[in-house]
Amino acid sequence: MAGDWIFVFLLLASIAKVQSSVFDVTSAAYGGKPNSDITQALANAWRDACASTWPTKVVIPKGTYYLRGAILQGPCKAPIEVQVQGNLKAPLDSKYLTKQDTWVGFQYVDRFTLYGGGTFDGQNNCYKNKYCKATDAVNLRFDFVTNAMIRDITSLDSKHFHINVFGCRNVTFQYVTITAPEDSANTDGIHIGRSYGITVDHTTIGTGDDCISLGDGSQRIIVTNVTCGPGHGISIGSLGKYQSEDPVAGVIVKNCTLTNTQNGLRIKTWPGSPAFGTATHIHFQDIAMVNVGNPIFIDQQYCPYSQCAQKAPSTVQISGVTFANIKGTSATPVAVQLMCSRKLPCQNVGLEDIDITYSGDKGPLTSQCAYVKPQFTRVANPLACATNPFSLRSRRNRANVLSR
Repeated sequence: MAGDWIFVFLLLASIAKVQSSVFDVTSAAYGGKPNSDITQALANAWRDACASTWPTKVVIPKGTYYLRGAILQGPCKAPIEVQVQGNLKAPLDSKYLTKQDTWVGFQYVDRFTLYGGGTFDGQNNCYKNKYCKATDAVNLRFDFVTNAMIRDITSLDSKHFHINVFGCRNVTFQYVTITAPEDSANTDGIHIGRSYGITVDHTTIGTGDDCISLGDGSQRIIVTNVTCGPGHGISIGSLGKYQSEDPVAGVIVKNCTLTNTQNGLRIKTWPGSPAFGTATHIHFQDIAMVNVGNPIFIDQQYCPYSQCAQKAPSTVQISGVTFANIKGTSATPVAVQLMCSRKLPCQNVGLEDIDITYSGDKGPLTSQCAYVKPQFTRVANPLACATNPFSLRSRRNRANVLSR
C-alpha cells in the first residue's frame, strides 16, 4: 500500500513539474494581456524559463500584443522553446524601441526552438514617407545561437533586415514567411554572417532587398525550396569591404524559384578590397526564374552609390562555382554576367544546362565574361560569352575568357 502512495506522489509531482515548464505571458504570474504591451511580461517569462533545469516553453497565445523590444539571452539550463501564436507589433515610431538595432533578439542560447504560426510585425511605414528617419532595427536577430529550429513564423514589414544570423551554428529555418513591400529599403529577408551549418528550407520571401544574403564567414550553408520575389534575389556578399573578413565556403542553393526579382543568383564583391578574401565551393542547382533581371551574375565591381574607387580591383578570390539546371526567363538581355577581378580572376567556374530566354525589346539575348575561363556544358552560344562584344577575349584575349 505504501508503494502505491509513493507511485501516486511521484506521478503528481511529475505532472506538476511538466505544468510548471510552460510559461504563458498571459498567466497571472506575468500579467500580459491582448492589445497591451507585454514587454515586461515576456522578459519575466523568459527569465524564469531560462533558469529552469527542466525543458521549458514560453507561450504567447493568440491575439495581438505590443512589444517595445526583447533581448532574450542565455545560456539557459535546459532546452527552451518559444511558441508565438499571436501577432506581435513593434512601435510605429522607432524612438520607442528599447534597442535601436534590434526589435527581438535571441543570444547565447543552445537547444532552442521558435515556432507557433505567429507574426512579428515590425510596422515599417518608412517606404510610404520620404521624410521618415531610417532605423537599423532588425525584426529577429540570432546571435551565437546553436542547435536551433525556427519554423512556422512570419516576419512582416521589418524596419531593417527581417532576420539576421550571426555567430550561429547548426540552425534551421523552415516554413518561414517574410514579407515587405518591394520599395522598402534594406529589408533583406535572411542575412547570414560568420555562421556554420545554417539551413533555410521551404521558406517564402518577398522584400525590398536580397531575399537571402550571405556575408563573410558563411560556411556550410544550405538553401532549398525557397520562393523569392519581389526582391534583389539570392546573394553571396557583398564581400571585401572590410579588413579581416572570414572565408565563405560550402554553399548550396537548390530547388528555388525566383520571380520578378532585380537579380537572380549573385556573388558580389567590392573593388579596392582592403584585404585578401575567398569565396569557394558555391553551387546553384535546379533553379526556376520568372522575369528575373541579371539571372546569373558574378559582380566583382559591386559599388552602390559610388562608395568606392572602382579603378582598384577586388582582392576576393572566387573559385569552385557551379550553375546547373538554371531555367526560365530574363527581364534583361544580358542573362549571364561573369565579371571577375583582373587581379584575381575567378577559378573553376562551370555552367551546365542553362536555358534562359528573353522576349524584351532591349536587344538580343547575350552574355558577358571578364577575367574568367568558365566551362560550358549544354549552354547555348548567346549565354556562353560567344557573341559578346564587351568580353575581354575581344580585347586581345587579356581576360582568359573561354568562348565557344
